[in-house]
Amino acid sequence: QVQLVESGGGLVQAGGSLRLSCAVSGRTFSSYAMGWFRQAPGKEREFVGYITWNGGSTRYANSVKGRFTISRDNAKNTVYLQMNSLKPEDTAAYYCAADRSRRSSGSIHTNEYDYWGQGTQVTVSS
Repeated sequence: QVQLVESGGGLVQAGGSLRLSCAVSGRTFSSYAMGWFRQAPGKEREFVGYITWNGGSTRYANSVKGRFTISRDNAKNTVYLQMNSLKPEDTAAYYCAADRSRRSSGSIHTNEYDYWGQGTQVTVSS
């Protein structure tokens, strides 16, 4: 059974940085595209970014472009979300997700992902 576990969330001042990690079980991590999504109270879950299965391409939501960076370390079965210049509107529960399809483009849609983590809370204060 594939499991994803996020970590690294916490409380940070506006302008600060956090790095989230997502550890993935199994022997086929290197075949998964990985996405990050977030959800604030009363809001829909929204796309943050993805990295393709071979690490060749990334895509980000306009709201985080230039501030967030996704990377992966296949040897550690881990994907990262580096968040810089954090804003109060970044406050949300952050979720990682795995896509088994090996599509070349990646996906911004929640229903294209097969496995989800439990989420980690990020709170940005003013």
